[in-house]
Amino acid sequence: MAVNLLLGLQWGDEGKGKIVDVLTKDYDIIARFQGGPNAGHTLEFDGIKHVLHTIPSGIFHDKAINLVGNGVVIDPVIFRKELENLDKFSIDYKAKLLISRKAHLILPTHRILDAASEASKGKAKIGSTLKGIGPTYMDKTGRNGIRVGDLELEDFKDRYRNLADKHEAMIDFYDSKIEYDLEELEQEFFAALEVLKSLTFIDSEEYLHAAQREGKTILAEGAQGSLLDIDFGTYPFVTSSNTTAAGACTGLGIAPNKIKDVFGIFKAYTTRVGSGPFPTELFDEDGETMARVGNEFGATTGRPRRCGWLDLVALKYAVQVNGVTQLMMMKGDVLSGFKSLKICTAYQYKGKTITHLPYNIEPENITPVYTEVPGWAADLTKMTSKDQFPKELIAYIEFLEKELETPISVVSVGPDRKQTIYR
Repeated sequence: MAVNLLLGLQWGDEGKGKIVDVLTKDYDIIARFQGGPNAGHTLEFDGIKHVLHTIPSGIFHDKAINLVGNGVVIDPVIFRKELENLDKFSIDYKAKLLISRKAHLILPTHRILDAASEASKGKAKIGSTLKGIGPTYMDKTGRNGIRVGDLELEDFKDRYRNLADKHEAMIDFYDSKIEYDLEELEQEFFAALEVLKSLTFIDSEEYLHAAQREGKTILAEGAQGSLLDIDFGTYPFVTSSNTTAAGACTGLGIAPNKIKDVFGIFKAYTTRVGSGPFPTELFDEDGETMARVGNEFGATTGRPRRCGWLDLVALKYAVQVNGVTQLMMMKGDVLSGFKSLKICTAYQYKGKTITHLPYNIEPENITPVYTEVPGWAADLTKMTSKDQFPKELIAYIEFLEKELETPISVVSVGPDRKQTIYR
């Protein structure tokens, strides 16, 4: 049985959590393959908003198994808080939530290192969420990391102490005067580990291979967005993992030839949190309107998102890198009321007009080239069928499909799972 992937195609915050929640009814297993608690997946149904950080977005469905894969980094303290939030809704997560033994653990000192490193950069900071993600992945690739499976070993505390002591020496090196109480942080950490150990740890790659042989349906869920990929994103203003389709193979142990559909999620406009280049960013009333109507604040950090027109150059790049087979457009309702809309279809780059994403998209090198199209005034949030779409929205969608050479199969017209229209 093939595996389907669901990915964000911009700088994250595209609405992946909602779509995973909508699609879960069609899958036996939802598997998260990369990232850490710097991700925030927001789901809304029955008048309640839920925010997840590490736990896959299928957890609210009765039948689906939710798996945290080896490519994920887990902060036990944040994970514990997520579980406590699920307790309010009587979710039987012990029966539905599995953890890969090969997933790496975020230690308290990883978070302190993150803060010290960012503080030392001054104005050159990359906009880290300070969750310890980067330092944890650095230990992973440096072969120093501590994994979930190590919790089952008798010398776990010795392994922990050795790595934490190394981190403290590194923190002193930064000389950034970060204040912290490691003893207090460690008490919270070890208490959270006991909660984590109450869950089921598995050899996830073998579990998924067996599930495929049994004909189980699997949806691999990504975090962040393709433009934050450590290799293919707007480096260095990126996350520390592979957010693109290739990350599903390394983050779950799934063979490339087992992947079937790749669902690409994008907003009808563009947003970005934190630092980094953003060619279509708006600093005017239009940008303020997008932010206000779209409630553009980070689900994890609360930071305001920068807003701008849809960048088709960057979006086409993400479609190509990921091999997207179906597109899903989010937040079309936010654009209601604009008399006209702009779509970036090319860049002026060093005196030439180009339609591909170049190595450097800093403002001094890039000027966006826009195509202007009519907007729509209709309120989309009450619509339940594509037949109700205004002609301007239909034209907008068809223009994007032609440019991206990929069908848009879903249009979201609001945050609730019911506000999802299939085409």
